[in-house]
Amino acid sequence: MQGSMMDRPLLISSILQHAATYHSEKGIISIAPNESECTLGYREVERRSKALVRWLQDLGVGDGDRVATLAWNTHRHFELYYAVSGMGAVCHTINPRLSVEDIAFILEDAHDKVVFFDSTFVPLVNALRAKGTGVGDWVLLASDPSGIDDIGGVLIYEDGIRRFEGEYTWPLFDENRAAGLCYTSGTTGRPKGVLYSHRSTVLHALACGQPGVFGIRESDVVLPVVPMFHVNAWGLPHVAPMAGADLVMPGQGLDGASLCRLMNRQGVTFSAGVPSIWHGIWSHLESSGEQLERVERFVVGGSALPESMIRYFEDEHRITMVQGWGMTETSPVCTISAPTEAISSRGRDEQVRLKARQGRALFGVEMKVLSEDGSEMPWDDRSSGELMVRGPWVCSGYLGQEGEALVDGWFPTGDVVVIDQEGSMKITDRKKDLIKSGGEWISSVALEDAAMLHPDVAQAAVIGVPHPHWGERPLLIVVPREGCEPSDGALLGHLAQRVERWQLPDRIERAESLPLGATGKVVKRKLRELYGDVFSVKEGSADRSAQ
Repeated sequence: MQGSMMDRPLLISSILQHAATYHSEKGIISIAPNESECTLGYREVERRSKALVRWLQDLGVGDGDRVATLAWNTHRHFELYYAVSGMGAVCHTINPRLSVEDIAFILEDAHDKVVFFDSTFVPLVNALRAKGTGVGDWVLLASDPSGIDDIGGVLIYEDGIRRFEGEYTWPLFDENRAAGLCYTSGTTGRPKGVLYSHRSTVLHALACGQPGVFGIRESDVVLPVVPMFHVNAWGLPHVAPMAGADLVMPGQGLDGASLCRLMNRQGVTFSAGVPSIWHGIWSHLESSGEQLERVERFVVGGSALPESMIRYFEDEHRITMVQGWGMTETSPVCTISAPTEAISSRGRDEQVRLKARQGRALFGVEMKVLSEDGSEMPWDDRSSGELMVRGPWVCSGYLGQEGEALVDGWFPTGDVVVIDQEGSMKITDRKKDLIKSGGEWISSVALEDAAMLHPDVAQAAVIGVPHPHWGERPLLIVVPREGCEPSDGALLGHLAQRVERWQLPDRIERAESLPLGATGKVVKRKLRELYGDVFSVKEGSADRSAQ
């Protein structure tokens, strides 16, 4: 027997429509590049998004077409989120930290029809246009092109909004239609595209908005520091308007001083970002003596949350620290270390220890741990293995490879974990020795291959080492060729021609030999034992990452 409920699709446009109807007095405070702060109510944002739809249609964008963004967190990027998906096209957010070659590949692989970009990315856009990526139109996210002399042949965002004012009704269609596209960082080969559906995005937002997860309320003022080009800013552009909360979009001003001033000026109560952001805020607060006046909660993800950070913000500023875990393939949030009644009843040291774990699965997400031989491991906080997940916002495959990412219906995350008896997950290692720095992946293999191309290097190994600011940073260990003494400057200059600057190792060590296993592979576990604390000394943590 079937139920007798209406069959209404879960569509992203309904979130903005709800906010415009019932929370019109709330909205977005935005700082776009080279512009003054502006405030738009959700009703005005919906009006502008509808005008954007009509312009996109005039540009030839139709159902299923991909529209790309190279943009900061601003009101215009928010409007693109809703206009593109709401009309039935696919909003493709591109990470500008990737190399020009990877972005050019992504644009061609996705068959993007239009690219919207902020003025700060003009040099990147010029480099991409020179490669001939097949993109039809390039649109500058600005009111006018004044002050930008080195780009031509582009459209201006506000011109299109003004030209296409008028009525538009959000269409209804299958909730399983693709809505968003985000590519992985390409650390083990070319980046791969993950297609989010309307259904998966709405369900993810509903789950993240729960009290035991983000717990966003109508009274909150939400500042997503995590970028909108990085896995939908962890769903905050959907969760906040769904709850009727104000959104503060910081643009490119992400240093500690700028964020603290913005938080206090706008009365921010909730913010989310990677640990390096909170390190910057921590440093500013300590050096300036300032206080964050209204902030109640910080959500941290992208890399491990240090216990020292939890203690500082909670004990010194009464700001609750919450850690989440996820990945591009999981939309991203799968687990959360949000305080529970069980945690609150523990002693302080135990509370901090539990909050430093990646936490429990959200409703809708299932987890299991598999050993190397494929057997399921018990949840005893000792038995480790690869984390497998499944759920309505976990991908089943990549663009052009649908259904090929799963193992018996489960997604293999590549993270090695343990889970305790209460379901709290902790990452203990990563497969393939990937390094996660400031929320971004770095391939140790790519760095090793580049180092080995230097004529004075006989062997090279790269490991991720805990870093007080970035979570992890790469450490390069080289065995020089006999009679050679390559300097740090020479090695870094050599690497800088082959990898992005933020991926360069923060420190280089020399060794007479590398520890090898029975199969001739470098035993990186032994290298971590030898060098695992090099960045705990201040002089060893020079910042060459420029993230």
